[in-house]
Amino acid sequence: MCMILIKPWSQASSKALAIRTTVFVQEQGVPEELEVDEFDDTADHALAYIGLESVGTARLIHLSGGRGQIGRMAVLEAHRGKGIGTKLLRTLIHQGRGSGIREFELHAQVTALPFYEKIGFQAYGDIYDEAGIQHRNMILLLQ
Repeated sequence: MCMILIKPWSQASSKALAIRTTVFVQEQGVPEELEVDEFDDTADHALAYIGLESVGTARLIHLSGGRGQIGRMAVLEAHRGKGIGTKLLRTLIHQGRGSGIREFELHAQVTALPFYEKIGFQAYGDIYDEAGIQHRNMILLLQ
């Protein structure tokens, strides 16, 4: 069974960065220097655990005006297709809602658009390149 914990970067960084490096840098070829940015320190970081092993991560950046941005979502390959990404996403939406966020944004890899659409996100704008990967912006508005 998968458990999701929300932690600050000071507590999440070693496990989150290991997962992000495996998925984004090693698997997808994202330049390593792009993996950590100025938002990590202030974001809420979700870590997915199976037993004591951390197998997935995502973050929520709190923006102004009741907005938040979800990103850096990654699940280790051996654990994909088991609902962990959905749990990470729903946990961050719940966390954000509790702190007043009503509008969630994300930069989705084009191949992941159907995944986010199932949760209720809607794509908008043109497809663009981010770190060598095709992306499209998405939004989720809460009532």
